[in-house]
Amino acid sequence: MIIEEQRVLHEDIERLEGAVAERLREDPKNVRDQLSRDHEISNFLTRIQEQSKTLLAIYEDATGSLASEIQTISTGDPFSEFHKQMDEIKDFHRRYPNEPVENLERAYRKRQGEGETHMMQIDSMFSGEEGYGRYFDLTTLHEEYLNLPGVKGGRRITYIQYLDGFDSFTGIKRSDKLTDIYFQYISALATYLESFMRKTRPLEDLDKIFERFNAEFEKAWTDDEVPGWGKDTSSTSKPALATQGEGTGLWCAVCEKEFNNDNVYKHHLTQRKHINKAKVKESTSDEPNGARSNGKVDISATEHIAITAQTHRLKERAIASKEFMVTKLASAMQTQRHDTRVNVERKQGMTDKERQQEIAALYENTYTTNGDSKSKNADANGDESDNDSDASEKIYNPLKLPLAWDGKPIPFWLYKLHGLGVEFTCEICGNFVYMGRRAFDKHFNEARHIYGLKCLGITSTSLFREITGIKEAVRLWEKMQRDKKREMMAGENVVQMEDGEGNVMPEKVYKDLVRQGLL
Repeated sequence: MIIEEQRVLHEDIERLEGAVAERLREDPKNVRDQLSRDHEISNFLTRIQEQSKTLLAIYEDATGSLASEIQTISTGDPFSEFHKQMDEIKDFHRRYPNEPVENLERAYRKRQGEGETHMMQIDSMFSGEEGYGRYFDLTTLHEEYLNLPGVKGGRRITYIQYLDGFDSFTGIKRSDKLTDIYFQYISALATYLESFMRKTRPLEDLDKIFERFNAEFEKAWTDDEVPGWGKDTSSTSKPALATQGEGTGLWCAVCEKEFNNDNVYKHHLTQRKHINKAKVKESTSDEPNGARSNGKVDISATEHIAITAQTHRLKERAIASKEFMVTKLASAMQTQRHDTRVNVERKQGMTDKERQQEIAALYENTYTTNGDSKSKNADANGDESDNDSDASEKIYNPLKLPLAWDGKPIPFWLYKLHGLGVEFTCEICGNFVYMGRRAFDKHFNEARHIYGLKCLGITSTSLFREITGIKEAVRLWEKMQRDKKREMMAGENVVQMEDGEGNVMPEKVYKDLVRQGLL
């Protein structure tokens, strides 16, 4: 029966390959259908690998059962062996008369209703914000980031700013990264990006890509080239050093406390509070028994420094590996990142009613397309199939007009009415180009323009509207400062005083002379 099992496995693999070819001939019209097809093909490929492994094990014949069966058929009477196996089959069906037989010919054919099942699986994979894998949904991680210790800006970091720099970790001190809350955040971010890539790219060999990322990190860590996590030159004689902007500090992993002075740190190691904490940690850890003697900590300060440095370095390595993975995953999905930023900016300019209409239109187009495919199978020559094919065609937008809330280009007359084809360049914003007068007028109150003015030393931004040149803004600010000083001096010279001899002078000069006793 081993030969029959071989034949069934070969047949199953051939039918799986045919099912994959049948799915690849399809041309899905939207992202949802395409993801459903790709995940179905991925399941077929996984089953082909499993069946191939089983078939390879039979061909290797480690137990010799295949060779024994071939020898029995070839040397003895083939008909007697045939009747023997036939009797076994009849006996099985006699004991199980109602056993259903699987029809391999129809096992992997696309059946009616099967597509809906896969569609429901795709719907459960993604959140509404992700748009079937087109956008990231990092709102929860953004909230966690704002609550991290040492984050510069705090609540002032908007979601769009977070999307631009969630893979940059230079704004947080090294010591703040060694906390548990930061490790949980960076692990959640790396896990989300990895799962997002697996959901959106089911046909790629992602395990191989992730292994390459890990190999690159191992090499960079060995060569001490991981950005922000280099070893300190004094780590051989001191415990793990945590770089913090301007200087370094000595970190005690037992007490989770940092010291800026070597003598203070050594004195801390001899204190009873530290020794008790080290004793508790030693009793609950898996370190060698030689580190404890009669319930007392019996290690020297040098050994303790070495153990602390090693533990500290391992913790740094775990966090650095997560940061490295986030950076690599973000660079591999730049398209989704850019689309997410554009989508967030677009939604910020929409009303709540427009957002609801957009969601309704998205689901309507998605489910209508699925219903249209059914009508095409039912009547390939009907009028409905023609209308469905027209509705699913790509939008024609040769003039690159902005899209409205329904995903279609706005009318050309509206484009000309609002002057969206006119470019306005602002030198203060780094030569950023604004399309249309409305966007140009609006940007004077935005963070980009205000930040550019502050970089020039200008604090009063309300008086610099319609000014886009750097030289013009600096010249106006200097003139305002001169006028302000002149007004102050003029105000001081308004009051005139007269001394006993009839000499008239400003009030300030008169009071100075009085203080000096000259009057």
